[in-house]
Amino acid sequence: MKGIVGSMAIVAGLMVAGCGMADEMQALAQKHKCTVCHAIDHKVLGPAWRDVARRYTGIAKYIYEGKEYPLTEGLVMKVSHGGSGNWGAMPEPANDPTGTEQKEITELVKYVLSLGIKYVPFS
Repeated sequence: MKGIVGSMAIVAGLMVAGCGMADEMQALAQKHKCTVCHAIDHKVLGPAWRDVARRYTGIAKYIYEGKEYPLTEGLVMKVSHGGSGNWGAMPEPANDPTGTEQKEITELVKYVLSLGIKYVPFS
């Protein structure tokens, strides 16, 4: 019984931490105007972030402008410098062409990719 209560406490703590992270990422996404074109669970002008996460689940590499990169690095480049072709005709505008916001862009990309993690409920 002690193990079950301890496990439940850990899960509750992770859920609270996850909510805090989601709030922080939402504020960061608004700061960078990502939410003008994207939402977590539905298409706006660009794809839903959950769709992005699902597309790249299990993928390790990303090709940006003909060069292969580790997934996160390649997606950060795409978000930072812009591009088109992966989700239809609507291009991703350059969001940080000078490279001054790379840390924040990286955190946003990691957050979006985390939305593809499948959670298995306890039985």
